[in-house]
Amino acid sequence: MSRSHRPTHPLPISRRRLGVATGAFVLTAALCGGLAPAVPASAASADDSTRASRVAVANPGFESGLSGWVSKGKGTAALETGGHDSPTRLTHHLPSAGQATTTQKVKKVAPGWWTFSAWVKSGGTTGSSTLSLTGCGQGSSKDAAGTTVVPSTESDDGWLHLSVSAEVTHSQCTLTLTTAGDAGSWASIDDVTFTPGRVTREIRGADLSGLPRNEDKGAVYLDVQGRPTDAVEQISAAGANMARLKVWVDPTDGYNDQDDVVAMAKRIEASGMELLVDFHYSDRWTDPGAQTMPKAWVGLSAPEVATRIHDHTRSVLDALAVEGITADAVQVGNEINPGMVWPLGQTWDVDPSDGVSGAQWDNLAMFLSAGSAAVREVSPDTDVVLHLTNINNGIDGLTWWFDQATARGVDFDVIGLSYYSYWHGSLSDLQQAVTVLTARYDRDALVVETSYPWTLADDPDHTWENVVAQASMLTAGYPATPAGQAANFRAVQDVVASAPGGRGTGVVAWEPAWTAVDGAGWDPDDPTSGNAWENQAMWDFDGRPLPALDEYAAD
Repeated sequence: MSRSHRPTHPLPISRRRLGVATGAFVLTAALCGGLAPAVPASAASADDSTRASRVAVANPGFESGLSGWVSKGKGTAALETGGHDSPTRLTHHLPSAGQATTTQKVKKVAPGWWTFSAWVKSGGTTGSSTLSLTGCGQGSSKDAAGTTVVPSTESDDGWLHLSVSAEVTHSQCTLTLTTAGDAGSWASIDDVTFTPGRVTREIRGADLSGLPRNEDKGAVYLDVQGRPTDAVEQISAAGANMARLKVWVDPTDGYNDQDDVVAMAKRIEASGMELLVDFHYSDRWTDPGAQTMPKAWVGLSAPEVATRIHDHTRSVLDALAVEGITADAVQVGNEINPGMVWPLGQTWDVDPSDGVSGAQWDNLAMFLSAGSAAVREVSPDTDVVLHLTNINNGIDGLTWWFDQATARGVDFDVIGLSYYSYWHGSLSDLQQAVTVLTARYDRDALVVETSYPWTLADDPDHTWENVVAQASMLTAGYPATPAGQAANFRAVQDVVASAPGGRGTGVVAWEPAWTAVDGAGWDPDDPTSGNAWENQAMWDFDGRPLPALDEYAAD
């Protein structure tokens, strides 16, 4: 099936064409008159589609100065060296508060969806620059536009590929770069394209694993009018279309086990969201620092553990099926760079004293294949996700892992990634990971965890040192404010959706409903443990919704 045409009924992640929304820099683009007519993919023959994809933006890399472009406003629009893939780039600078725009009009554009893309950088006021398509409609919709914010690149000055789409009904569009804000705001653009098709943020997800416990312990979630509401329904109404639930084998506190997951999945199904089930294959948290084998599996041989993995996966998915629920995607393991069910499935010698020496790749492949086989038995259309993290350690650390897995024939559909900008490098690092991994392994990529703080303060009624508590941890360009949190969440979504190759499927926010309440802390073995995450939730300390929820809205 063509990735640019999908039916109304949701498809598995691996068979979707996903899309973009963007951040802080306004770019509006239009082709100049006299160019060859453009033909949308939906109406084109093979020859016409090829011709349409070659419709040229005049002077897309600014090698000919500003020829083909029109710049206006109080700010400066100047050519600079250091382009993305050419000697030059166009840069807006605002010496004082104001606005600068650079436009180009494209004419004789055939009806249909079209996408304006460019390589961009920006800095200064958060959200001060955007890419836009305007004047693409006719009649009352003549001024309808697609707009995406250019994310801040101040953390590493790296180039980002950014896209914005609009439906053309008026035979023309204007491509526009806009920078509007305080003195010092700036944006650069290079290598502009205008092509048929649409880019959107297809998957807009939320991990709601901790919500049942929070609710049981007294957490209250309010709507914008201050009225108590159901958090699942509220986040779905905001535009979230997938929820993620973790599964533990035999947790001490009874939460996140099979029964808990089935009960929560029923609420997710009723809300209209899709379901991503995240198997940890442990009784508690797993991550790069801990992949503890369930207590009941300790002492088993590797083949016996593989059988337990299969049967546990199958049991949870069968229990969902009894309720008429089929998971849309399943993670076989959580942040499994170091392997899982240590020590038998380790990818390096985690503990030299445990009697298991060196990497156990064959065991790990057997474990992953056992989980994947159970998913296929219940639902062949459910996507199998393999989830890694630590993008900041370099792309080689990720390709090393997937090379080992694919060489052993592990069956999976989607590359899952964690990305927290205060830990895992720049947005450019994230986009490079999505681009390289999807191309190398011919799979889609989904960011299954991300988050950002809206404050550095601790909830005064539930003090426990936060994971992100110092300004030195913050990502340049994104303050710890409600607006900064929302901008960061949107930037991550847009960067994934705009990744070259078009195979970044979306983003899932991690535990946006984990507000602070007594008894719902970090440690499932210790009811008195506190919450170090409430300053990254999408409801404030009083349970009121924060602006980040608005970034779930569909394109």
